[in-house]
Amino acid sequence: MKNLEKDKLQTLLNIIGSNPSQRIVHFTDGGETFIDTLFDYCSPKEYLYQINCTDSSSFKNISEKFKESTIAKVRELPLERKSYMMQGKQYDFLFATSTVTEANRDDFLKRTHKIILNAGNIVIFVPKNDYTQRYNWIELLEENYYVATNTIDDLFEHYDIIISKKMHGWGNK
Repeated sequence: MKNLEKDKLQTLLNIIGSNPSQRIVHFTDGGETFIDTLFDYCSPKEYLYQINCTDSSSFKNISEKFKESTIAKVRELPLERKSYMMQGKQYDFLFATSTVTEANRDDFLKRTHKIILNAGNIVIFVPKNDYTQRYNWIELLEENYYVATNTIDDLFEHYDIIISKKMHGWGNK
């Protein structure tokens, strides 16, 4: 993931709000700026921040960095894993900055649907102006019971953002 503009990332994180006891999960294959900024956002509010590293090299670096943290938990979780549910936890927000191939996107959305709370949000980063990838994600989100999908295409230099909400009580596959 190319470097994100930290000030713009903090603007994006305003979507989380300040409700108590929020749980955030992040699927990442690296990108320290995003991880550090999200951790800094979660820390004072004591939000649970689950970092799912989708490759082993980033897992080693990130787990070492957060080994003493009480709010950040780091797990190695390959995208090919059969289920993403861990310890029965569901999350208010899911951030996906990992590269998910077109062939794996449908499975990814089915697996993430189970770990997002009803009316929770999924936030996906896609390459800037890659409309084919953007519309592929939007179509798959709709097919996998995510609603109210919106895009933000004027915030970051290298990425567009897709935000969608898990539909209540539907899609219990």
